[in-house]
Amino acid sequence: MNSENSQTKWGQLIPLVTVFFFWGFVSASNDILIPVFKKAFDLTQGQSQFVSIAFYISYTVGSLLYIGISLLIKQDLVNKIGYKNGLALGLVISALGTLLFYPAANTGSYPLMLAGLFTVGLGFSLQQTVANPLAIALGPIKTGSQRLTLAGGINNFGTTIGPLIVSFAIFGATASGSTDMSIESVKIPYLILGLAFLLVAVLLKFSSLPEHPETIEESLEEATSSKKSALQYPQLVMGMIAIFLYVGVEVSTASNLPAYMESKLGFAIGEIAPYISLYWASLMIGRWTGAVEAFTDNMTIQKVLRFLAPYLAFGVFLLVNAIAKHDLTPFYIYGLIILVLIAADMASKGNPARMLLLFSACGIVSLFTGMATAGMVSVYAFTSVGLFCSTLWPCIFTLAVSGLGKHTSQGSSFLIMMICGGGIISWVQGFVSDSIGIQNSYFVGVICLTYLAFFAWKVSRILKSQGISFEEKISGGH
Repeated sequence: MNSENSQTKWGQLIPLVTVFFFWGFVSASNDILIPVFKKAFDLTQGQSQFVSIAFYISYTVGSLLYIGISLLIKQDLVNKIGYKNGLALGLVISALGTLLFYPAANTGSYPLMLAGLFTVGLGFSLQQTVANPLAIALGPIKTGSQRLTLAGGINNFGTTIGPLIVSFAIFGATASGSTDMSIESVKIPYLILGLAFLLVAVLLKFSSLPEHPETIEESLEEATSSKKSALQYPQLVMGMIAIFLYVGVEVSTASNLPAYMESKLGFAIGEIAPYISLYWASLMIGRWTGAVEAFTDNMTIQKVLRFLAPYLAFGVFLLVNAIAKHDLTPFYIYGLIILVLIAADMASKGNPARMLLLFSACGIVSLFTGMATAGMVSVYAFTSVGLFCSTLWPCIFTLAVSGLGKHTSQGSSFLIMMICGGGIISWVQGFVSDSIGIQNSYFVGVICLTYLAFFAWKVSRILKSQGISFEEKISGGH
């Protein structure tokens, strides 16, 4: 590794993470759109989850288009057009998607709304393909997963404020208003979002981000291998299933929460936004905690930051809800649940396989608690799933691409393709809930997390057989 790449390149990483913010803002805002569309278009819970399907299936379609175009031009698309151009193009595609909200809102067309979300997601697919490996490349490889975790923390700042802003735009400060007004008022925040996409596209185009950064496979020592495809590596194939199920449980837990709180606890649709915000803030809390290693090598400072970072993130959640004039009293108790996250984070000792196993187990306990209890206890149990999903993406991503060498970028695109699990698992849970009830339907999430725990156990053995040990990697610091 060259000396230039021994430090995180903050001047380049900071503009990059703006796109992570947008992904979070839109994906969490979908959880507010789902109950609004369900009521406005008289949909079943399963049908309302087409919002999730349209948005998340676009990642798979986008990845397939990316692979197809790369095959046609006989060169990797992003390598040809450059990383900055790839990000800018993705943002322009997403901006075009937001334009569809205007005619969709005016005509009251559910399919056109879905088409708009699909197009936004199509742009996000290209952005994700570029931004994830780029975040890893902007500094030393050993803290690559921590930079992804940090970018994820910015993503979850978007997911924390997104539901609040969209809910305010739709319902107003009083969380009231007719359903017709709600559909009409959807178009303004999304048109503003489209303008923001275009503005950031221009800013990134003129930023100091590299067009062709030193990539992971150039930085790691390549083992001699006769494998011709990333799909020949078992850790990647198992990792693809893991990404599918991880994004599935993360998204479906939140997207089915409004239906649970409405039907079981009697909440009005407009009152649910702070709890959706808390769920996505939980991911931010966990990711800020998991990112501390990207800032310092000093173990003493790391220990202090592991306690400070989650409560700082929790403070951000309380602040934005205070600004939105929501009652904060129900949320203070959540500070105690955060202690479980800190304990699990410290027990994992930075090992991605151990972290994945521990956090998946904690998520399973949270889901079972939510299914077995009632009232606000169940709500906090379901929202705490966000805490334990928080660092799973970088853990799975790191484990799945380890040892791939020159096939790393191809493996990354296959992993991005599996983000469609967010829509499919959400729809499956919505469909299941129509049969066994919304609270019991959270068993779908238990199945997903059980596989992730199995993957954590199995992949560490697969990697050890290939001569890769994260214990040695971390203690040895290479």
